[in-house]
Order: sequence, then structure tokens, then C-alpha cells
Amino acid sequence: MFSNEAFAQNAEKYMDTVFRVAYGWLKNPDDANDVTQDVLVELYKTDKEFESDAHLKNWLIRVTVNRCKNVLRAPWHKAEDIADYENTLVFEQPRYRELFDAVMSLDRRYRLPVLLYYYEGYRQKEIAGLLDIPEETVRTRLARAREKLKHILSEVPQYA
Repeated sequence: MFSNEAFAQNAEKYMDTVFRVAYGWLKNPDDANDVTQDVLVELYKTDKEFESDAHLKNWLIRVTVNRCKNVLRAPWHKAEDIADYENTLVFEQPRYRELFDAVMSLDRRYRLPVLLYYYEGYRQKEIAGLLDIPEETVRTRLARAREKLKHILSEVPQYA
């Protein structure tokens, strides 16, 4: 179990990662915030010993993915239009907005491996473990996602 200070440091360090993974799954900021809070409470309550920061981060992502699956299975869950939330996001360059929109338009099975691989820096083998799917499936999904993104972005003038 973490001391209050150690928990606060780890929560601060990984809160954004947990939120990004949850948002990538759920495409709903409110649900992603709820999942983030649940995961951090789980971290606070756990008595698990973590070998390293990487082990802790992997555990947090695995717990986040499982919580997201639970949210999607809930009978009250419904998909919401995320356009309002996306419009509140600020990007340094217009093309970052276009890339974000393109990635978020992907189906979840492609979107999450892209976020974990390119944004979080996980290797394909690690993603396979986190998502509980074969490594070859991760490779295939990343390849298909790149093709889909290439097609989507070829329709945007500055990417064409």
C-alpha cells in the first residue's frame, strides 16, 4: 500500500495516461473521468508491490481497459456525440486537430493500439499484453489503422 505522498505522486504522474486510455476507449469525457477516478481509487487501495514505474503504468492501463469494458457493458451506457468536447480541445497547430480527428474517427479496435503505440510509446508486445490480444493482432490493427489514416488524411488538403 502506498503512503499518501507516494500515492499523490503516482496519481499525478499517471492520471493523464489513464484518462487518455479511457477516453480512447469510451470517447466520452465524463465516462473517462469516472473511469480515471475509479482506477486511481483502486491504486490507492491496492497492496500490490510494483517492481518499477513501468510495471505500475502497465497495471494502471490494464485496470483502465477492464473498467472501460465494464462501462461499455453497463445497460445504462449509450454512445454520445463527442463533438462538443472535442471542440473545447486546443491544439498547437491546425494539422494536429486534423490528425486527432482522424485517429478518433477510427473504430476502437484500431484507435486504442494507435494511441498506446504512438502516443504512449508502448511496443507491440506490450500492447498485446495490455489489451489481452495476440501480438500479431496488434501488428495487423496498427497496419490497418495506418492505412485508414492514410486514406482519411489524403482527403485533407495539407496532407494530400
